[in-house]
Amino acid sequence: MAMLIVVAGGTIRIHDAGESCPDWPQCFGTWGFDISEDEQEAYWNENPDEIDSRGVDHRYTVFEIFTEWVHRALVGVIALPILVNAIMMHRMEERYGKTAKNIAILSGVLLIIQAIAGMITVEFDNEDWTVAMHLTLASIFTALFIFQFLIMRVREGKIWKFLSITQEDISNVQNDVLRIVVAVGILLVLGAWVSSTSGGEYNKACSVGFPDGWPQCQGDFLPQFSENGELVPGVLIQMIHRLGAVVVGVVLFLVSAKLREYARDHPTAKPVSTMVETTTGFWLLNVIVGAMYIVFAKADEFPELLSLLHLIVGVTVFLVSISTYFMIYIATHESTPSAQLPRHEQE
Repeated sequence: MAMLIVVAGGTIRIHDAGESCPDWPQCFGTWGFDISEDEQEAYWNENPDEIDSRGVDHRYTVFEIFTEWVHRALVGVIALPILVNAIMMHRMEERYGKTAKNIAILSGVLLIIQAIAGMITVEFDNEDWTVAMHLTLASIFTALFIFQFLIMRVREGKIWKFLSITQEDISNVQNDVLRIVVAVGILLVLGAWVSSTSGGEYNKACSVGFPDGWPQCQGDFLPQFSENGELVPGVLIQMIHRLGAVVVGVVLFLVSAKLREYARDHPTAKPVSTMVETTTGFWLLNVIVGAMYIVFAKADEFPELLSLLHLIVGVTVFLVSISTYFMIYIATHESTPSAQLPRHEQE
């Protein structure tokens, strides 16, 4: 459900419907989504301060409004299982431990923060920093459930290969994995920045097609960032994102090679090495998807489904990378599952 909320948010962006519900938590003063153009005009006449950033005459289709409405509805729907999860983890703390309980509580807190972030995003008319904040929080929110699940399964006696990693191995690989998580997280934020700045217009900044739009930018590998003495922000932001992708790729390939070599002499580190290689594989897939988005685009039409896929794979890269760090944490603190169970269950 958490991942579905992320996908719904991406769907809103590709349909340019981020302002299709100008108020919050209602939508054009109602709880529904079937808002006609006449009803939209009447609402804006009554609320002139909330007129769409694209002008007083801009109108949304029912489908565009629905994408924003269903996104908010999903956040409301997930609230109930999040509450149940927190209550159950509190009651079952003896079995699943304090960490699992705290994660469940943190998930609930993050859901509230996410709702507030959504409100801020609406209030600031989808400013780039609000979209990046919203996506970052959503990715962390989703990752917490993976963390809780892994801890719960270990507490139930599940034996995974990564639990056998030694403390010596952990000390040798932990910092490298953390660097990957940070690098991938920053790249995810940069992607949100590019896709949301100036209403997504900066996606076109490097032109389109092969090779002028990709791998080049404006027909050059090192494009000019200024024109007639004035900065061209779209080109600059595009190139920062691309450079970030290259830097992350270099980090991933170097760490992958290092851990693969290390795992040959220390087999217990193999699961971590495999996860880093999986992260690298998803990163490479996302580079290809991002390239296809530019190559197959036309001057006035972009393949927005590829943009949505780019977001989904980007979030997946982050989730796989941070799950690798979760594995290391669990191996450090939960390496003997039976010792963590209540005494009667150990028997």
